[in-house]
This record gives sequence, C-alpha cells and structure tokens, in this order.
Amino acid sequence: MTADPKVTIALEVNGEPAEVAFAPHKTLLEVLREDLNLTGTKHGCELGECGTCTVLLDGTPVLSCLVLGLACAGHKVKTVEGMAQAGRLHPLQETFADLGAAQCGYCTPAFLLAAAALLATNSKPTRQEIKEALAGNLCRCTGYIKIYEAVELAAARMRGEKVEPARETLYGRP
Repeated sequence: MTADPKVTIALEVNGEPAEVAFAPHKTLLEVLREDLNLTGTKHGCELGECGTCTVLLDGTPVLSCLVLGLACAGHKVKTVEGMAQAGRLHPLQETFADLGAAQCGYCTPAFLLAAAALLATNSKPTRQEIKEALAGNLCRCTGYIKIYEAVELAAARMRGEKVEPARETLYGRP
C-alpha cells in the first residue's frame, strides 16, 4: 500500500498567493486546516448539511467539505482568518462580539463569511434576506436572533450610519 502522490496547486488565500501540496483526494476543508494551518474553518457534518465549513470561493459561499482542493487551483479562497484588515476586526466580527451573537463560537466563522458575502452584494438587506442568506448555516446554541441583529448592525455601520444596538438587544427586556 503506497501513500497518495501529492499534487501542487497555486491559489489565492485571504488575499495572498499560496502554493500548496496535498493528496489529490483532499477536500478544500482538509487542505485549509491540515496543509495551510487555517483552522478557523470548522469540521461539521462533512455531508454539506450544516454549513459549518463555509468559506468564500471567488466571493461566493461554498461548503468546503464538498469542494475538492484540486478544484480551487487558480481561484480565490477567503476564510475567517482573512476577514480582519490592517489589525482591525471586520464590522461583522465586531458586531457579533458586541451583541453576543457567538455563543460556543464553533459555527461563527461560517456565519461571518456567509454574512460578508451577503453584505458585499446587498448593503441594506432586510431581515428576510439575511435569514435566506444564512439559511444554510446551523447553530445549536443561539436562537439566531442575535446573529440577525449583528448582521443588521454591521450593515448599518458599513453604510456609515452612526448606530448603536437597542438596549433590549444587549440586555433583554426590562
């Protein structure tokens, strides 16, 4: 029994050129975590049902457990590690933290990337549009409301609006 021969591809990861060698059967999820040491992308069901492994491929959310690493040659991949810029968190990362939208945090990277893809094409999404954009991502800890509110707040801030979360969003109803 011999080990799989490795293949080498070139791609862009989080805005930087990358060349990576890996076994040709590996998924993008495995390549990111095992070969590029980008562990922000999480293993979930590995069946494409939970959304936990969501990354952006050429700006579009994809389930990295269902994409072969080989298929990413010449493409742009963005993971949660690439969201912060110049030492500053992305507005979505800030609002998720501010509003408590992340509880255990396991699903958070996927929600952040799916929301970032939405806001890249729709600067003022409705609550329904946010729900639809995030529908492929499951969370076992939250009731989703804080996640939706965090996306709404980030969108407003990204539009340049000076907004703060409602008191009940932070502290609940009196």
